[in-house]
Amino acid sequence: MATRIYTEDFSTKVLESDLPVLVDFYSDSCVVCKKLAPTICEIEEDYEGKVSVFKYNTGYDKKLVEEYGILSNPTVILFKDGQVVGKQVGAKDYDELSDWIDGLI
Repeated sequence: MATRIYTEDFSTKVLESDLPVLVDFYSDSCVVCKKLAPTICEIEEDYEGKVSVFKYNTGYDKKLVEEYGILSNPTVILFKDGQVVGKQVGAKDYDELSDWIDGLI
């Protein structure tokens, strides 16, 4: 399961990472987020060593929600070299998400 990340460690774990980083912006009360969770776990397993995967709870931490323009949960953002290289909103199946990641890394 993807590790939860907080505002305090976001810069170190995401922006300064040598690997591309996928961040799942989610909320505990979001039904669609719960449907996406198993897919995120599969991505984390299959991309181990190629992409780091973290979860950021938008219900508790608001700073990055505003900074990255998160308007809906779930939103998945891929970072590479400290920059946003792509954003997906809503539930995606494994093939959609993995094809998207492969096209960006």
